[in-house]
Amino acid sequence: MKTADVLVIGAGPCGLFQVFELGLQGLGAIVVEALDQPGGQCAELYPQKPIFDIPAIPEISGAQLTQNLMRQIEPFKAQFCFGERIEALEPRGERFWLRGSRGTEFDVAAVVIAAGAGAFQPVRLKLDGVEAFEGRQLFYAVKDRAQFRNRDLVIFGGGDSALDWALSLVPEARSVVLVHRSERFRAQSALVDQMHELCAQGHMRFVAGRASSYRQTNGDLSAVELADSEGGKQWLEADSLLVFFGMVPDPGPVKHWGLAMEANQVQVGTERFETSIPGVFAIGDINTYPGKKKLILSGFHEAALAAFAIKARLEPGKRVHLQYTTTSPLLRRRLGVEADRD
Repeated sequence: MKTADVLVIGAGPCGLFQVFELGLQGLGAIVVEALDQPGGQCAELYPQKPIFDIPAIPEISGAQLTQNLMRQIEPFKAQFCFGERIEALEPRGERFWLRGSRGTEFDVAAVVIAAGAGAFQPVRLKLDGVEAFEGRQLFYAVKDRAQFRNRDLVIFGGGDSALDWALSLVPEARSVVLVHRSERFRAQSALVDQMHELCAQGHMRFVAGRASSYRQTNGDLSAVELADSEGGKQWLEADSLLVFFGMVPDPGPVKHWGLAMEANQVQVGTERFETSIPGVFAIGDINTYPGKKKLILSGFHEAALAAFAIKARLEPGKRVHLQYTTTSPLLRRRLGVEADRD
């Protein structure tokens, strides 16, 4: 049985910043993350893509943001449980009992759900048996662009991610072919224009069609068959397939915990970001309230207010004072910073 003041479900940017805000209040946290690493969608879907709307940071990648947040929460020595998904939550008196997918049990005084929109699953390529190549020659996200250097790539999709990665990988790959079911794209027009320009220059190709079959040689995927809308077919040699058909969110077990929900999102009040179950809070993309905006910045704000509310819940009758890290000796001690440092 693992114990702490608070259990945070999700190690994305909002969940990690929640640990920081809890730490400033003197509260210890356990973080449970279904993925095998921190960062959530930032680390899983776009670790090397730039983010431009973090205050005071003009540009930062998803991986860098995760690293910075992990460094920021080091003084608070949070417990992390990666590769585990919370499956059961049960109020027990003034505390909560939770069970993870690996059988780990938790006993905490409060819970913060920071699980994004839930567990995202990619929309997969629908070819019998092709899943055998996942992680080896079939990919639904780019984690290390270097692995595609000097490779023949076939990229599927018509949205921003497909075009963005096609354009980005042209300098790395031996060849790049973008495949979409039609010439009508969901991507930004600027990306479509860049793609057509690179095609005109002979740096990449675009084919309107869909995958209908594949071929393997000596156990490796070696080519993919494309069918167009008129029934024509062609084969493309390929070392790797990158598929960007989008992601499907699933809140998972959260929807079975008796929380008030709206369209798979947890309803909260904006004063405390507490759910319909007292002591259970929700921040980030998993929650909903009037005027909700799904921004990392908004999630950071929600984490701060939730931390104050949790502190008040755990110490009823005591006033929770607002203190500043620039001047508070107590907060500086918790951060491991000398109190008299300028």
